[in-house]
Amino acid sequence: MNLLRNIPASLPAEVFEDIVNTPTVRIERILSRGHTTPETDWYDQDEHEWVLVVKGEAKILFEADQREIHLQEGDYLNIPAHTRHQVSWTRPGQDTVWLAVFYH
Repeated sequence: MNLLRNIPASLPAEVFEDIVNTPTVRIERILSRGHTTPETDWYDQDEHEWVLVVKGEAKILFEADQREIHLQEGDYLNIPAHTRHQVSWTRPGQDTVWLAVFYH
């Protein structure tokens, strides 16, 4: 398996693929290409989320303080459970490959 292979040529919507899914941890590959979270939507998850940008770049916006973090290849971030956030930007026309680890 390779996180950078089997990326669709056409990506009209973000792709979320489980790599591992157990009762205590879920690991997911996410593919973005200019996709963002709709401005009125916020992720508010029961699990903690550790996210790594494997390829490309993205920005994550946190609702509480409107802090925006720019992630580039190799950058990672831990998001505690119930920390409302959204993907505010991914580079249009370029693949952004994420690895997200959800855990309790």
